[in-house]
Amino acid sequence: MKNQNRKTFFMFLLAFLVAFFIVSLVEILRSSLFTSSTIPDIPTASATSPFSSPSEAGKVPLSFSDLAERVKPAVVNISTTKTTKGFASPFGGSPFGGPFGDDFFDRFFGDIPQREFKQRSLGSGFIISNDGYIFTNNHVVEKADKIVVKVSDEREYEAKIIGTDPKTDIALIKIKPRNSLPVVDIGDSDQVKVGEWVIAIGNPFGLEATVTAGIVSAKGRVIGAGPYDNFIQTDASINPGNSGGPLFNMEGKVIGINTAIVAQGQGIGFAIPINMAKGILDDLKTKGRVTRGWLGISVQDITEDIAKNMNLKNRNGALVSDVFKGDPADKAGIKVGDIIIEINGKAIKDTHTLLLIIAAMQVGEKASIKALRDGKEMTFRIVVAERKDTAEVVAKKGSAGYFGISAQDITPEISRQMGIPSNAGVIITDIEPGSPADEVGIQPQDIIVQVNRVKVSSLREYNQEIAKAAQKKNVMLLIRRGNASFFVTMSIE
Repeated sequence: MKNQNRKTFFMFLLAFLVAFFIVSLVEILRSSLFTSSTIPDIPTASATSPFSSPSEAGKVPLSFSDLAERVKPAVVNISTTKTTKGFASPFGGSPFGGPFGDDFFDRFFGDIPQREFKQRSLGSGFIISNDGYIFTNNHVVEKADKIVVKVSDEREYEAKIIGTDPKTDIALIKIKPRNSLPVVDIGDSDQVKVGEWVIAIGNPFGLEATVTAGIVSAKGRVIGAGPYDNFIQTDASINPGNSGGPLFNMEGKVIGINTAIVAQGQGIGFAIPINMAKGILDDLKTKGRVTRGWLGISVQDITEDIAKNMNLKNRNGALVSDVFKGDPADKAGIKVGDIIIEINGKAIKDTHTLLLIIAAMQVGEKASIKALRDGKEMTFRIVVAERKDTAEVVAKKGSAGYFGISAQDITPEISRQMGIPSNAGVIITDIEPGSPADEVGIQPQDIIVQVNRVKVSSLREYNQEIAKAAQKKNVMLLIRRGNASFFVTMSIE
């Protein structure tokens, strides 16, 4: 019995020692693991981070503060003064801003005399040359009586406008500095990637040299600001006063010009790609305005109904709805109904893509255009002309609808009144309210030029072709309204 108790005691002691050894070993291993150099420390300003990887242009700053310190000297504050007429308010400016404005006030209080008053506003810009050329937004300096630029050493200079381009909201101004100025490095906005870090520097609400950081949220945004929308979207805070300031990448290069905000949104701002500004710099310097390319066509996007009607595999391309006589496209042989799919090797996704490519071309430049005609690919050689401000390139888009049109021949009297040939098509006299044609926006006095791509010169021809279309339960019309032409499609369910 005594031996049995002794045996039990030794077994218990052995188990205890084994357990103690295992616990100690685990603790040693755990301690070694968490203090090992194989687990990186949390990055600090001096530690390795995504911002410290080298690039071809040099080393990227180790932190936002390093970057901001380096680039801020080339960012300027811009204050402008404009003289406007209106009804004075004790709070400054017109008392009826927003949705009303002076036109509304005029209607009821037109006898009250208006007076001139000074309207002051703030913006930002950045220096692109040592002798004082500065990029900013057109809306910052537009119609300004006086422009004052404050540079990083607190000196102020009066600036003059060298050139403006309202369509892209870009302006070039110039000051005469007393000494050489610091300048920004210009980047390549085509190489910008969604998700990369950026910083915006500007003068929001008059708060000088404010730095905000974020990422590139999207590229190629179209927000309805103009015909050449191609914005970089960022969540770096952009507020009133940031307009015209630079958007930097982490190499310290300008990739955009901050220009727009969404008042209802949080963390949504837009910048003009710097490549767009680079492309018009010479014109702004030498001419004060921008000269853009022109083909002499009206185009529209391809809807699902149009694609189905024309037996297209997809909706890529720009559908030619009008060709202006004597202009480059006409001389090259492009016709109404052709679908432009490529220009100089660049694929055309839609009318917006076409417009951006043509606008960037130089007057006199030769272009190779690929187009589809009746399903066959054709190539045209064209010499780009100068776009006039009054020319309309993008025609209205039609949408799907149903039949319901009353039409008649173009009489000699109508021909004289409207200034159109009597064989230009048939004129619409009436649209049944709520009818199929009403759905697509066709209006009285519109001229029907083609029915399913067949030209019609008389009511007889129109009736023949529209009857065929009714049997197929769908139709595509080429409509002329004023100086614009556009296609519409209608179908019967």
